Amino acid sequence: MHAVISGRTRLVLASAAVACVLVPSPAHADVDLGSGNEGAVKQQGASKGYTIESRITFSGSAKGNSGSSGGFAAVGNWTPPACWYEPRSAEEFSKQVEDEYNTTLNTPGQANYAKRAVGDFRNTYKDGEYKNYNLDQKDEGSWWVAVRDEDRWTEPEAQRCDQQPVWVENGDTPPVENAVTPQVLAELAYNRIQLPTTKVTLAPADITKVNLPTWAWLDKSMFKEVSVTAALNVGALNIQATTTAKPVSLRLEPGTADAETYPASGECTFGNDGSIGEPYATGKAGQTPACGVRYLRSSGDGTFKLQATITWEITWTGTGNPNPTRLPDGTFGNDQEVTVQEIQAVNR
Repeated sequence: MHAVISGRTRLVLASAAVACVLVPSPAHADVDLGSGNEGAVKQQGASKGYTIESRITFSGSAKGNSGSSGGFAAVGNWTPPACWYEPRSAEEFSKQVEDEYNTTLNTPGQANYAKRAVGDFRNTYKDGEYKNYNLDQKDEGSWWVAVRDEDRWTEPEAQRCDQQPVWVENGDTPPVENAVTPQVLAELAYNRIQLPTTKVTLAPADITKVNLPTWAWLDKSMFKEVSVTAALNVGALNIQATTTAKPVSLRLEPGTADAETYPASGECTFGNDGSIGEPYATGKAGQTPACGVRYLRSSGDGTFKLQATITWEITWTGTGNPNPTRLPDGTFGNDQEVTVQEIQAVNR
């Protein structure tokens, strides 16, 4: 599947699952700030703030709205960024703040502390530390604002981008950690790669026998390199990065300690032609499979859950980085139900 995804909505971005946060004075409860001209806005606690849409777009083998494919679990404790900073034009920034201010003040039953919060925030950029959102300098720089992955905003990592919007002259380095860069784009693309379902073909297919080798293999046409490109073109910033995942090995875990795997490590590697394992064919019954499992006891009235997990090697290229650079490997797998029966002897 190939899709082009753009963050185009507000609080919950179904496609890109990101939201930009303009951090106001603290609030201490969930407050519905109503719907402005461009979508619903909600303030959720002290760190959630006001949201505007992200400008990052994703294309290639990217996950869409359905969430039908799974995502990587990075090897180790690494995760893609839960928050980062993006630039906004002075016009967009001023319109957003004014829209949220007017919406909050005109929402019936709105709490006074919420009105004070948006009022204090507006004053900072309109009549306080800054004057009229720096509109008279609109061609000289941008506002850099915090962005959180909407699916992860409750995680501690997402709360680290808590600085208020800051003005940055064109060409200057933003004075914030995790300002969006090609590598940040690559890491965000990492989390949006759509993967094929990891279901191995087995022979015997559904029911195998105790002490009988079960062959396992993957359709090589299903497991090829997949890539997602993330891009951001806002004001003077135009950057992109492409993250590529290449399958390198398949690990089989039988679902019981009473089993053996082929090879003994349980790690089946991909061949140069993209294949893994070897399809079973008539006449191979006495051979040892290149990839497979042998169960040493029956599953009784139930089944064993055979787990097949593929390890993907992740690299990226992008603006200023033409040569592939490694990111942490990712894994993705599925469980399959396997019924194991005793071999029945016939007495004559």
